[in-house]
Amino acid sequence: MKCPTCNFHNTRVIDSRPVEDGRSIRRRRECESCSHRFTTFERVEQSPLIVIKKDGNREEFSRDKILRGLIKACEKRPVPFKQLEDLTAEIEREIRNIGVSEIKSEAIGEMVMDKLAKIDEVSYVRFASVYRQFKDINVFIEELKDILKKGQSNSE
Repeated sequence: MKCPTCNFHNTRVIDSRPVEDGRSIRRRRECESCSHRFTTFERVEQSPLIVIKKDGNREEFSRDKILRGLIKACEKRPVPFKQLEDLTAEIEREIRNIGVSEIKSEAIGEMVMDKLAKIDEVSYVRFASVYRQFKDINVFIEELKDILKKGQSNSE
């Protein structure tokens, strides 16, 4: 493994531990030249999953895009990063368990919103406002009313 700081080719593994329910291995490494420490992940290579975007374009599924969207939605909210990582892994697992090679981005977005609504309502509204591209305040208000209805039916 090449050091990201000095590009030296020899690094040593300091620590290894399973993550994502044992589907990945997280390794802490140290460069033998500059002593820089960094983290790598080892995952089983899976068949490519293609996402069909709203405009019809296709691109390879990226768990990092989901995680970045969740981080942005949960900014300054009491949602631990570990919970966002777990949520991202859960979404990817559910998509792969469906057994399709292509999935619409809308389906992924709805999955993210369903799960995020259970974690933090403010983050959910932030994510939904970007994802659904609210055109005006009335659409936003309707979304808030739906959240309130769901909240009341869950508490009964």
